[in-house]
Amino acid sequence: MGRSLLIVARLAALCTLAVTAAGQTQEQVTPSQNIISAPPLIQPADAVTSPAPSAEITETTIDPASLLPDLPSVPSTKASLIGGTIEKLDRVRDQITVRIFGGGKMTIAYDTRTHIFHNGTTASTSELRQGDRVYVETILDGSTVFARSIQLKTSGTAGESQGIVTSYQGDKGELQIRDSLSPQPIKIRISSQTRVLSGGNSISANQLGEGMLVAVKFGPRQDDSDVAQEIKILAVRGASFTFAGRVAAIDLRLGLLVIDSATDHKTYEISFDPSTLQPGDDLRPSADVTVLTRFEGDRYVARSVTVNSQSQR
Repeated sequence: MGRSLLIVARLAALCTLAVTAAGQTQEQVTPSQNIISAPPLIQPADAVTSPAPSAEITETTIDPASLLPDLPSVPSTKASLIGGTIEKLDRVRDQITVRIFGGGKMTIAYDTRTHIFHNGTTASTSELRQGDRVYVETILDGSTVFARSIQLKTSGTAGESQGIVTSYQGDKGELQIRDSLSPQPIKIRISSQTRVLSGGNSISANQLGEGMLVAVKFGPRQDDSDVAQEIKILAVRGASFTFAGRVAAIDLRLGLLVIDSATDHKTYEISFDPSTLQPGDDLRPSADVTVLTRFEGDRYVARSVTVNSQSQR
């Protein structure tokens, strides 16, 4: 009997412990208790849709220009040179309209293949401005006149030109010269302010004559005409000139020698008679030469050609 009472007492104790434990568990999850719990983890929306990083996924930057086809090479056709003033510049269509020296207009296309030079140094199309005087090497690309190169010349005056006097009418104050870069003779107005120089001395404009080689500096245009600010007589028919520099090209069949002058860094074409002046084997491109010439009114004619031996490469 006593043992039975002991067992019953133990069972009652176990039940009491179980009820107490159940009550404690219920209290831990009751919202009314002041228990602070960590907030639930909320995953960002972009993290849900974005794939996990992988070693197989790489970023690639594509240059849009690389998707464009390469431009074809410039046709190797014979080029023509024109000189004039930029009258219109269309940067959207990549075109310039040039008012050619002596009259007429021409629309010329250009692109990244066009070589542009500003006073002898490489330049970009951004340096082209309306009113600039340019010399353009043009070719025919299909039915389009295309600029292979554009020489931009700027100075303190509105422009410069060089050529042979074909006529001078003093009563009209009109000088006409033939520029090698112009398909037609250039008509220039001479005003009372125009300076005419010969050998560094001022002379009368009436001394200008046919066959003279002159350099002209232009002032601002007046009444749609090119006005000469200064005219310098470079040579008269029969005058002798000596050129020194390197041979840029030589054509024995045509009797033509092209020299890059070491004095003024300009290029000169010099004619010679192959039957009377027979250059030796040492006369070739890149040779350093001294050439004595005579000015014949429309060209320089070589009287003697000397190859400087120390110049041979």
